[in-house]
Amino acid sequence: MRIGIDLGGTKIEGIVLDDSGVEIARARIGTPRGDYAATLTAIARLVVQIDPTPEAATPVGIGIPGTISPATGLIKNANSTCLNGQPFDRDLADHLGRPVRMANDANCFAISEATDGAAQGAETVFGVIIGTGVGGGLVNQGRILVGGNAIAGEWGHTPLPWMTADEYPGSDCFCGRRGCIETFVSGPAFERRHAAQTGHFLSAADIAAASDAGDADAAASLARLEDRLARSLAMIINIIDPDVIVLGGGLSNIDRLYTHLPGLIDDHIFSDSITTPIRKARHGDSSGVRGAAWLWPPIGAQP
Repeated sequence: MRIGIDLGGTKIEGIVLDDSGVEIARARIGTPRGDYAATLTAIARLVVQIDPTPEAATPVGIGIPGTISPATGLIKNANSTCLNGQPFDRDLADHLGRPVRMANDANCFAISEATDGAAQGAETVFGVIIGTGVGGGLVNQGRILVGGNAIAGEWGHTPLPWMTADEYPGSDCFCGRRGCIETFVSGPAFERRHAAQTGHFLSAADIAAASDAGDADAAASLARLEDRLARSLAMIINIIDPDVIVLGGGLSNIDRLYTHLPGLIDDHIFSDSITTPIRKARHGDSSGVRGAAWLWPPIGAQP
């Protein structure tokens, strides 16, 4: 068996999987906000709660909203800021008294969908998170590609490709730059831009429902989102050329994306045709925690 932990800003979820991916146990607790020591303690208690064989010291994989810096061995880029600058993987292993592997939460999403999800069997998979933020993870031959700077897949903080005159230079991003993809196609950005165009604030789900009901303004907002998302994914295909792209996060639940995006992407691809499927995550919100568990391969497999 293997244990996965998904550390979020408001909740910590834990899961136990067997080697075939069958769920043995699952539990969820609140995240102690802004308290590093309390976060370590909370995760340790959750692991004890869900582990059916504590005497075996089952290894733990954990997905975090940040990454380990290759330069320092400390956490960087975490929006749970109490983690930044901390040796979180080492501290957690000491607290648990068992081996720990740690990865960015988008990488966990990608490995989950590549292992037994919507991209199972594909050689190269790009996993996309389009929710509160925009993230991504890259998997090749069943292994996460972290990159030399531990930022592989961070497409959300590159500029929106092929900006139009009315889009340039884009909005300020929390990363300190302007015009990032995240400021155009994240859930909050989509909702803000719809409100700016119409004077009415709706959730992303409500905009999609209004479009389905024939609302012209909502349909126009969705068309703009699809165009911007298509340009952004075309850039990924031109650079990486993955076999499958899997969408997760709140906006991935807009079903028309899967029929509209392929044709829109085709206009920006440096190829005579595009065969890259765009698929919805099979495991939905569970992909992150399942992927954390899959950071530990079956016994005898290559890590």
